[in-house]
Amino acid sequence: MNKNLSREHPVFQNTLAVFSLDRDCRIIGLNKNAELLTGRPLGELFGKSMDELLLFKGQTVNLAELFSQADWEQSLSRQSLLLQTDQEIRPIDVLATVTPLWDRHRALCGALVTLDSTNESLYHQLLLDSVSEGVLTVNRDMEIISFNRAAEAITGWKTEEILGKNCQDVFPEELCENGCLIRSSIEREQSFAAQTVFMTHKDGRFFPLSLTSSPLYDLNGKVIGGVQTFHDCSDSLNNALILASVADGVFTIDRNRTITSFNRAAESITGWKQEEVIGKPCNEIFHSSVCGSDCMLMKAIDRNNMYIDRSIFIKGKAGNSIPVTISSAPLFDDFGNIIGGIETFRDNTSSIRESLILDSIADGVFTVDRNWNITSFNRAAEEITGWSREDAMGMSCSDIFHSSICGKNCAIAESLYSGKPVANRSITIRNSQGEKVPISISAAPLTDHEGNIIGGVETFRDLTAITSLRQQLSQKYTFDAIISKSAAMQRLFNILPEIARSPSTVLILGESGTGKELVARALYNASERKDKPFVVVNCAALPETLLESELFGYKAGAFTDARKDKIGRFAAAEGGTLFLDEIGDIPGAVQVKLLRVLQEKVYEPLGSNTPVKADVRIITATNRNLQALVKEGAFRDDLFYRLNVVKINLPPLRERKEDIPLLIDHFIKKYSAQQGKDIVGISSGALAILMRYDYPGNIRELENIVEYSFILCEGGYIQPQHLPEPFAAGFEQPASRAVQDDGPQTLEEIEKQAIILSLERNRWRKMATCRELAISKDTLRRKIERYGIHNPLTGEAEQEE
Repeated sequence: MNKNLSREHPVFQNTLAVFSLDRDCRIIGLNKNAELLTGRPLGELFGKSMDELLLFKGQTVNLAELFSQADWEQSLSRQSLLLQTDQEIRPIDVLATVTPLWDRHRALCGALVTLDSTNESLYHQLLLDSVSEGVLTVNRDMEIISFNRAAEAITGWKTEEILGKNCQDVFPEELCENGCLIRSSIEREQSFAAQTVFMTHKDGRFFPLSLTSSPLYDLNGKVIGGVQTFHDCSDSLNNALILASVADGVFTIDRNRTITSFNRAAESITGWKQEEVIGKPCNEIFHSSVCGSDCMLMKAIDRNNMYIDRSIFIKGKAGNSIPVTISSAPLFDDFGNIIGGIETFRDNTSSIRESLILDSIADGVFTVDRNWNITSFNRAAEEITGWSREDAMGMSCSDIFHSSICGKNCAIAESLYSGKPVANRSITIRNSQGEKVPISISAAPLTDHEGNIIGGVETFRDLTAITSLRQQLSQKYTFDAIISKSAAMQRLFNILPEIARSPSTVLILGESGTGKELVARALYNASERKDKPFVVVNCAALPETLLESELFGYKAGAFTDARKDKIGRFAAAEGGTLFLDEIGDIPGAVQVKLLRVLQEKVYEPLGSNTPVKADVRIITATNRNLQALVKEGAFRDDLFYRLNVVKINLPPLRERKEDIPLLIDHFIKKYSAQQGKDIVGISSGALAILMRYDYPGNIRELENIVEYSFILCEGGYIQPQHLPEPFAAGFEQPASRAVQDDGPQTLEEIEKQAIILSLERNRWRKMATCRELAISKDTLRRKIERYGIHNPLTGEAEQEE
């Protein structure tokens, strides 16, 4: 044969060579094409082994092995082989088809071997085996005529097992009856796009397939069967099922902003169906508040970056605004190229509604986790503290509030550890500018749906306006350093300015601790002498031998140790005011000299005969009954009348109990400043106890009680346990006066308490109570009946004056 064998050689033009073999694979016959293909006549080849002409490649086996593997049921075997035609000519690729021959006893007696040198069938099979999807073809009788390697891997069936079989013997009945796609393709002569079905693997495993079917045409365009491609879509179906099960909306777009996927939650949130949005620009569907240059998804694509938890509004299909939180990220292919973007969005309607509710509350509200980090912060909290929500979130609450009870007295910590709410505790915090802000707080544990404590919630109310109002009220009930709202003291406040402007001597009467020196100082501060000295002398504190020299002074040599002159208190108070406290205790000799000063405005120092003029206003005070002393002869009557020009009677605290809250508030501020403690008030329980006490020591005793409470109280409110004995142990009072302090009181309870206390102060006189409470007689009567208030002494509900 020609060494340069061309494609026009008969070997290639008429390629089907047929060899007849005996049981031992020896050639016993061949056709003309076989002679042409091998280049040898029958005479040379007769009796030779067929294996001498063939070269076996890779995993192929020789004919003898093929024969040994043959059985009655397996009637056909194909192999890709090399035919050795001449030593100087390269081997020719052929497709060998071996058909065993059987005798009537079903014994192997030989074989027919056909060699196809064009390799068209081989190339066709190689082409099919190169496809990653399974491919099968059927004729019009639905018999399988080809089955590629991917189809074998997907289904578990081998090609030799199913060739020639009806496809419904391989695929499940549910695919091969009314819904058979390949039959429909053949009958309707049209293709059907991918559909997902489930089939059974040869090993019994159930798995999903994605099928595509088309008709199979011959060279004349006639439908001769069908072709079906399929692939195992377990992964993609799982991904689709996962996406469909995700509660958040998910959609993807390509680089042209066209929607390529849209999950079930996205349908539910927006009202759009998947088929309605696929292929449309996302801005035509969502109409969000950031569509355009601020689009988060396009920024994620353009900048190869992720954007997380951005709150925006989108439009639903019905045109309704929907608040959502979105997260955007780029979408990559297998080579890392950005091919689009993916966005998740969560319907925040319920949380936004809750947030709007919280932001509509006038009180500040914030929550913390168990590490004291702030997890929510409403608008009122921003306004009261000056901190923005963004700055406060994640911060420790102590770093934001700097409150007076941060630390072991923290209300929210108390609620977390006890598991119980803490209500109505007044404290101060510092705003973002470092300014103190008075607030009232309530705290409670924050629990999950199983009742586990996961943090705490605290509400707080700005008391700045209330504090300002209290200051205004305090000014109304204040004269100089005197604080009172009682009717008797208010009448005194009205005349004190006139008394202060007068040069007349003033006599202040009252029990010990009622504030006589405060009244004296108030008169001095309101007088024209306020720029001159104010000298105080406690007449009871000095012995008789020293009192005279202290008041009037002495000259050198007046007595043994008088080595030089010394001015007295009258001289020290020249032009100003001299306050003689405990005037009822001065001895008779001094009374005479004092009388002369009051009458003639002159005095003589000890050891001097020269009168000295005295320009001094005298204010005196005593807790003794001077008139009784006059009758007893212990006090000069003429001096009494000289002192008793302007007489001021100060009522004891037991007769002005309405002043107790004001006085307590004053003392709390005083000692807070002195001791540096942030105690802002007294609890209702502690106040109720103190309101029931008669105070024999008057205001001085009340101040001592408050000072004692500052020792035990670390901050916040003074509680009953902070009071001294017998208050801390539970001060016993009649049942009608008992006040409950188990928790926050209702308005009715507060009103009932106020009426009871007022009736007790006024000894159950109805009209006096009406004047104090500023209500009518009928109103008081109705409220007494409504609350079932009874006089514990008489059992009657009311008593006329």
